[in-house]
Amino acid sequence: MTKFMVLYRSEVSAKDQMASATPEQAKAGMEAWMAWAAKAGDAIVDLGAPLEPAAHAGPGSPAAGAAQVTGFSILQAESAAELTTLLNEHPHLHMAGGSIDALEFIPMPGS
Repeated sequence: MTKFMVLYRSEVSAKDQMASATPEQAKAGMEAWMAWAAKAGDAIVDLGAPLEPAAHAGPGSPAAGAAQVTGFSILQAESAAELTTLLNEHPHLHMAGGSIDALEFIPMPGS
């Protein structure tokens, strides 16, 4: 199995999303995530967490107005195509401006 870092992107920060959600919306959101996680089963290595920007190092800066990374998961699948099929049903894609990037872990030389 290949492992993938899955990054959830949104135009609204995770902190703002959580702060503006009603208790009913928060409950419905968690239920949708847990239902997806139950379907994903063993594909989940680490369900992950919401993220908030904390620091930036190096030249350049994140693009203004661009969708920011608002959370992550680590998943595993036999192929990127299999992972894409799994992610196509993810509840994050049902939120306005929500998108998902998947990056494949590659073996380090000599390990």
